[in-house]
Amino acid sequence: MGQRVGVRLRLFASAREAAGVGEACFGGEDVEQVLGAAIGQFGPAFARVVEVSRVWVNGAPAEPSTRLNEGDELAVLPPVSGGM
Repeated sequence: MGQRVGVRLRLFASAREAAGVGEACFGGEDVEQVLGAAIGQFGPAFARVVEVSRVWVNGAPAEPSTRLNEGDELAVLPPVSGGM
């Protein structure tokens, strides 16, 4: 297992509401580890939002296995609802 890196987690819309914060820092080697740590801190309501959200790293779509580097930005983007 490699060294855990510090990642800035940015949360939008319902992810922000579920977590109670707009951003936080977590350590992890990949997206899955960082989101797991965030779910552990923010709880089941946040986990439900993450399940249906898109995740981006440094402005590009990411998978759970996407490796992270120190200082990366991971964004959780829930689906947008609404309409006319």
